[in-house]
Amino acid sequence: MLIGLMGEIVDRNRRAKIIRGNFHTLWCRMILLAVILFLYMPIAVLVVFSFNDSRRNITWQGFTMKYYNKLLANDGLMDAFLNSFSIAIFSTLVSLILGTLTAIFLWRFRFPLKHLYQGIILLPVVIPEICIGIAFLMFFNQIGWPHDLPWPFNLFKIAFAHILFCFPFVAIIIRAKLSGFNREQEEAAIDLGAGVVRVFWDVWLPYLKPSFIASSLLAFTLSLDDFVITFFTSDPNTVTIPIKIFSMVRFSVTPEINAASTILIGVTILSALTAMLIQRENVVGEKPEW
Repeated sequence: MLIGLMGEIVDRNRRAKIIRGNFHTLWCRMILLAVILFLYMPIAVLVVFSFNDSRRNITWQGFTMKYYNKLLANDGLMDAFLNSFSIAIFSTLVSLILGTLTAIFLWRFRFPLKHLYQGIILLPVVIPEICIGIAFLMFFNQIGWPHDLPWPFNLFKIAFAHILFCFPFVAIIIRAKLSGFNREQEEAAIDLGAGVVRVFWDVWLPYLKPSFIASSLLAFTLSLDDFVITFFTSDPNTVTIPIKIFSMVRFSVTPEINAASTILIGVTILSALTAMLIQRENVVGEKPEW
């Protein structure tokens, strides 16, 4: 009888824990859903109204694709897209090179004031973008940067500012990956007669490939979406898509602006998700579930 009573008490405690666990899980899911709706409902509304058949863009009048067609026929927006993608690609390539060299340098060598150097490298990550933009504006004015350069050389001013902002993120990701690198593999390759290029191609590249892809996509996204730094370093001949959208919004928010924003959001989300999935595979060692 005593054993039966104790078993009943254990069962009650177990059921109570299950109920409390389900209650907490339900509340956590409700809070998570509320946060997601709060953050992403405005973006969803923007995407939906990019297909709205109404110039005033206040009420839903029907589905249409005409504003995407007008977007493709808008030379100003197309030039802005071309400038943004050109700057983002160039900034990503240079940031990848600088970030990789910086990460290897910080991982492999010991030197005086190393921690100070690491802090200096990370400054663009923590400094507000508006401060970086103002600093570049003053710098380019002081050195007398020419404003009549032909395309694409007129984009270099923005690209250099984006490189300063992006390459520390690349260095952080690659430095984190290098912390788990087994240098015995490199030493074994050298003992077997491999040269510097062969060691990099057969040992370093396969190991760092996920970090290269993830950091490149992150740098590309940061450069493509940047507005504050670009606002202070651009001129009328170097308008990017965030600056173009901002100038159009000052007059009115039209479905054409929504269409341009939707395309930019789609590219950004695709790049960010790809970087996150590759980084997850890099850290966890598992293939991402699509």
